[in-house]
Amino acid sequence: MHAMILAAGRGERMRPLTDHTPKPLLEVGGQRLIEYHLRALVTAGFGSVVINHAHLGAQIEAALGDGSRYGLTIQYSPENPALETAGGIRRALPLLGDGPFLVINGDVWCDYPLQRLRHCQPALAHLVMVDNPPQHPEGDFQLSADGRLSEGAVPRLTFSGIGVYRAALFDDCQDGPVPLGPLLRRAMARGQVSGEYYHGQWRDIGTPARLAALDVQLRREG
Repeated sequence: MHAMILAAGRGERMRPLTDHTPKPLLEVGGQRLIEYHLRALVTAGFGSVVINHAHLGAQIEAALGDGSRYGLTIQYSPENPALETAGGIRRALPLLGDGPFLVINGDVWCDYPLQRLRHCQPALAHLVMVDNPPQHPEGDFQLSADGRLSEGAVPRLTFSGIGVYRAALFDDCQDGPVPLGPLLRRAMARGQVSGEYYHGQWRDIGTPARLAALDVQLRREG
């Protein structure tokens, strides 16, 4: 299975930190955010990863290089302008092989064991869901007892930003910026999106305050 890390966001809510540094390169607990993902992928047995980028993307390539120092191969998918989540994935499809592929948001931190997903075979998509954080109490999607996701009524869970997709999910994407949400909702309506609940640690690193809080936690834990 191939993997992709989404790293093209501007990080508006993280300003001024992201005015001169792309969000995936911000440090927390003594490492860059994106390095946690790279090391988790290696631990899970992945040998290569695609990273898309836009805002200050040259810094990402300069910092990470070809990936050899992490024990994997990195390929880059540059965007100008940024293509949003689905548009960015669609652009990178030629680099992601013919089967299902793993995608991780570059601005989350999670201890989910990615090896669980290496042999995932979803109809179109499989999403890892987590408890709703304080900043997003309403959640995103409802997870049924048989593992299907829908836009159903509460209670809902929050999409972690970790998912497995098939290229067919993006068949209707047009060129240019395309958000992921509408594609997922259409596939959910056809019963083609599965999910699982993860009760471990997960953080959406969307603001300087959340970044600082995670930094304190990780340094305390050593």
